[in-house]
Amino acid sequence: MGLEKPQIRQIAAHFVVWAFFAIFLMYPTIAQGRRLPTDIPSRLGLAILIFYINYFFLVPQFLLKKRTRIYVVLSLVLLVGISYVSDFFFKPQFIENLRPNLPKRPGFGSFRQSLMFIMIFGIPFAVSTIIKVYAEWKKNEDLRIVTEKEKINSELQFLKAQLNPHFLFNSLNTIYSLSVKNSPDTPEAVMNISELMRYMLYEANREKVPLNKEISYLKNYVQLQRLRLSTEAKVKLKIKGDPEGKAIAPLLFITFIENAFKYGTDFQGNTEIEINLDISEASIDLYVLNLIGAHQGKEGSSGVGIENVKNRLNLLYPDSHELNITNDGEYYEVRLHLNLN
Repeated sequence: MGLEKPQIRQIAAHFVVWAFFAIFLMYPTIAQGRRLPTDIPSRLGLAILIFYINYFFLVPQFLLKKRTRIYVVLSLVLLVGISYVSDFFFKPQFIENLRPNLPKRPGFGSFRQSLMFIMIFGIPFAVSTIIKVYAEWKKNEDLRIVTEKEKINSELQFLKAQLNPHFLFNSLNTIYSLSVKNSPDTPEAVMNISELMRYMLYEANREKVPLNKEISYLKNYVQLQRLRLSTEAKVKLKIKGDPEGKAIAPLLFITFIENAFKYGTDFQGNTEIEINLDISEASIDLYVLNLIGAHQGKEGSSGVGIENVKNRLNLLYPDSHELNITNDGEYYEVRLHLNLN
């Protein structure tokens, strides 16, 4: 199995760190036109050693577990120990090239010399801390994003599962209304519902659907509802703009239109519904107006459907929509602005 992209980036970052540190060790000698000290490979090896001791052990076992004091103490012990090893076992050619005037002393050397070693080895040590902490943060952030996305998808599936029975219940009421009247439009209504359910089962499971298919679905629904209404019913559907080439999350508009037909008939049997869909290059505006019907005032009668679509909008278009619903006692009005981008 090949390496994943995050692993490749991590390995590349390590190579870059060591390339820069090797240049840092050699630069003073090169700049002065001198021969490279023979102890550079040994000191680079020690730097790599403390880098990965910190990277694989100290940071995960102490710093990331919030045992900060122990981490600081062990880090200082490691840096001082490595500096002692470097000064005691290898000739201090590197320090001589950096500071030719430093006195040559055997053993641990001068305090200034030891401090310089600690600072030199402290650079890769600090870098290893930064890289490891960032890698852990990035891993946790990626996990958080994946978990949040899965949570959103689960909630959307649950909301869609709520929506489908709600739609079917309302559609069956329409069929029942036509059958009671012995309407010749009943077979057409059954076929219409079949098409609507096909769309909901096979098309609406996608994350986004072509806007023209969603509009066809809305047109079919409006036509189904017109079959059960009297010819005097005032039902207007107006679509403005070109839907081609645009996509949208499915089943966002149907709840508002369902409610308009379900509750848009007053006590005298008058029906007045207006549906406008205005499509521009980067946005869609839905406007739905209906009379306050005989059942509109019942508490909870349409609450599930409206809360459903509000939740879906918040999940799918958190910063890209504006929904306003007003009720003046005579008309129920919905205005939804949706940014497609």
